[in-house]
Amino acid sequence: MDQLNKAVATFAGGCFWCMVEPFDEQPGIEKVVSGYTGGYTENPTYEEVCSDTTGHVEAVQITYDPTIFPYQRLLELFWRQIDPTDPGGQFNDRGDSYKTAIFYHTDEQKELAEQSKQELEDSGKFKKPIATKILPASTFYRAEEHHQDYYKKQGFHYRLYKKGSGREDFIKNNWKPKYEKKDLKKKLTPIQYQVTQEKGTEAPYQNEYYDLEQEGIYVDIVSGEPLFSSKDKYDAGCGWPSFTRPIDRNQLQENLDTANGMRRIEIRSTDADSHLGHVFDDGPVEAGGMRYCMNSAAMRFVPKEKLEEEGYGYLTAFFK
Repeated sequence: MDQLNKAVATFAGGCFWCMVEPFDEQPGIEKVVSGYTGGYTENPTYEEVCSDTTGHVEAVQITYDPTIFPYQRLLELFWRQIDPTDPGGQFNDRGDSYKTAIFYHTDEQKELAEQSKQELEDSGKFKKPIATKILPASTFYRAEEHHQDYYKKQGFHYRLYKKGSGREDFIKNNWKPKYEKKDLKKKLTPIQYQVTQEKGTEAPYQNEYYDLEQEGIYVDIVSGEPLFSSKDKYDAGCGWPSFTRPIDRNQLQENLDTANGMRRIEIRSTDADSHLGHVFDDGPVEAGGMRYCMNSAAMRFVPKEKLEEEGYGYLTAFFK
């Protein structure tokens, strides 16, 4: 990351375990640190903060490049992780230390945060008022090491917690776009509908993108969410477009697929819940060993020269 373009953003969204994964590994994000801020004691411990005697909240501090991932996109991503109408905590986590807040570091961040909050209020998405506060940033204290990158270190427990706390279902029910089958039948071609909505598989070597070598990104045919980059595409010799990794792992869901007497890992898009294909562990070792074998019919290709025009300008960094 260019040091001249480095910036910092700080968000409190309840339990900081759940606020790292959405931002981590996004393009332009250098690091996401869990910690405590907003209070009046120095170097607080996790136990002290959770006792609600320090004034601190659990938060994450994000170091990012605004030329690649602008602050507005950070705000959009932040809102989609929380219940912004809850003034007393988040989901099953109650108390002052779990309250939500946006801590601004510059006047521009303050202005953008207030504008974003007002737009959410005006949208009518929630019947209750938006309770998230916008506050000046203060000293940020890094949390204990075992709390850093918890979703990676304790993946199984993290997923149980995210589901059990109520956060996962809230996000799904309130932030995920909803698509009606009858509308999708009108929008999609028969093969696109069969693949994305009925877990179909198109014919190998007879699909649009299996041998496409043009630079650009592949987005979900239903929602438009970015999925894969041509930079990670390779010829796996299977007749379907194959990739070593996604643009953002948060945009993909993995499910065990036992259909047809096989045990495979199905890949679905997060927002649209489209069936995309499967992932296997026989990919190039030097690139991580994974092979994301996708259906062309589940995706739309956006050439790199049209990224800005189609709203994906922040992904041009992949091709610099």
